[in-house]
Amino acid sequence: MNDSPLTLATVDPDSEEIIQWLRRELGVESFGLNLITLRPRQRLRVHTHERQEEVYMVLEGELTLLVEGEATAVPRWTLARVGPGVRRQLTNQGEEKLVLLALGGYGEHDPKDARAWTDWDEPGEGRSPREVPLPDDLA
Repeated sequence: MNDSPLTLATVDPDSEEIIQWLRRELGVESFGLNLITLRPRQRLRVHTHERQEEVYMVLEGELTLLVEGEATAVPRWTLARVGPGVRRQLTNQGEEKLVLLALGGYGEHDPKDARAWTDWDEPGEGRSPREVPLPDDLA
């Protein structure tokens, strides 16, 4: 368990490692988080998750995402979600390096989990974020 209120990790898209295990580096417990870097023509194994859904965000290059054998091109700055129980394979069919952020988790998200304050000096346990206006922009 990570008891620190803040943990930092530096991503390394130029690493020779295919997967940078950001979840471990940050001590994240409630969802998976990895940086994946594939050289041109490189691919990962076909896999699935029983309960976990995954989201892939392409940061560099273009992901060819095969879902149950059907290929979809996912360009830079695009997100793709694959649900649980579905086979998928991440491939780099291009001639450029592919860098993506992979996030995975299962269970329901609780949007009512958040609390907000108008500023650092406001006392109390906070309110629903929808009840607190956005602050003015910095000068």
